[in-house]
Amino acid sequence: MSESGNERDPQRLTRLFRELELPLVAYATSLTGNREQARDVVQDAFMRLCDARNNVSPGSERAWLYRVCRNRSIDIQKKEGRMKNIDQAAASEIGSTDHDPSTASEIADCAEQAQALLSSLPDNQREVIRLKVQGGLSYQEISDLTGLSVSNVGYLLHTGLKTIRNRMTLGNPTDRNTSQQTNRQTLPK
Repeated sequence: MSESGNERDPQRLTRLFRELELPLVAYATSLTGNREQARDVVQDAFMRLCDARNNVSPGSERAWLYRVCRNRSIDIQKKEGRMKNIDQAAASEIGSTDHDPSTASEIADCAEQAQALLSSLPDNQREVIRLKVQGGLSYQEISDLTGLSVSNVGYLLHTGLKTIRNRMTLGNPTDRNTSQQTNRQTLPK
């Protein structure tokens, strides 16, 4: 068996599935708004990887799977004619519950606030942040996936995270105008 054949063996596919299933489901859920549809999208992506494994270069499988999940999710959105945000119940399923009750409550509160902050961002900022944080993709992989330039990916990440940080500091997670109004009010005249 050739070296490239070793890269395509069932153990490699199994390892990729174990490593990427949950992050891909979380990402697809954020796009479709439906955890079951997201699971179907991820399953379809892995099936397509099995079919196309000779056409996907070793080491690029992760970005390839994210691209397929994104495209399939967009197809579903177009078919259904709507775009949903991740629902809170699905978001809570993603997190870990291996903590004592008070810590788990704090984590749940922080996750809820983070979700509210993330949901208040424009779609393009929200998507690149999810790809970077949930997917662990590099700027280049996000660029390849979304069709944005690498510098635009960096700008969107920086702007989105700065907006979230400012809103957290102001204590109003979802009001898009609060930070602008507050900044105007605090400027010297």
